[in-house]
Amino acid sequence: MGWMERNIIEPGKLPLLLALVAFVLTFVITRVITRLIRAGKGPFGNISSGGVHVHHVVPGIVLTLVGGFGAVAGGQHGFGSCLAAVLFGIGAGLVLDEFALVLHLADVYWTPEGRKSVEMVVLTASLVGLQLTGFSPLGVNDLTEDQQQNRAVVVANVLVNFGFALIALFKGKVRMAVLGVIIPLVALVAAVRLARPASPWAKRFYRNRPRARAKSGLRAYHHDRRWAGPRRAFQDWIGGAPDPEPARALERR
Repeated sequence: MGWMERNIIEPGKLPLLLALVAFVLTFVITRVITRLIRAGKGPFGNISSGGVHVHHVVPGIVLTLVGGFGAVAGGQHGFGSCLAAVLFGIGAGLVLDEFALVLHLADVYWTPEGRKSVEMVVLTASLVGLQLTGFSPLGVNDLTEDQQQNRAVVVANVLVNFGFALIALFKGKVRMAVLGVIIPLVALVAAVRLARPASPWAKRFYRNRPRARAKSGLRAYHHDRRWAGPRRAFQDWIGGAPDPEPARALERR
């Protein structure tokens, strides 16, 4: 209880913790329900209004707006801010569970493209968890008292780490760029390594460097071959396996 008081309640992180718990639980419960509906089990079913299927991203947007504005108005302490944080977490869980549908503007929930929703949920929960446990954005945590008083040092930390994260993003390493905003070392490693072959960085700087272009393609091939399978298995375990290709092809007819 002392740790909770010292590290969560006193710094005003209780709303963040409640939002994270609500976010994760909402995603898990939603995926359980959708998988039961898909299997034709249980009392659940799709919701329609006037013949239109209402995706759960719709109430998710409403709850996110209500919770977000409520959290801004309520500050970091009090019952109101905690309630707003829970509403925001529930709404965010519903929205990101259908992130792929919003991205593709199509019902790709049970397709390979739908795995982007699972990936976004895992990434979001990881980033919020890191911030909750003490990692500050842009690598300005763990500064001494003298450094905290020197604004130039803080600004330099922010700019340098943001620069590394931006380079990683242009090199096509989106996940590492996002994580690098929280963990500076990740952004640095991603920035100094070779870019993905289809990234803007490779197209700009590897155009007249055939050896770098070939090495980049070979490294990307081996990386994808090594991690694509485990990543798909992990996403299928969390969100459910996508429909087989023939089944989806028949649905389009």
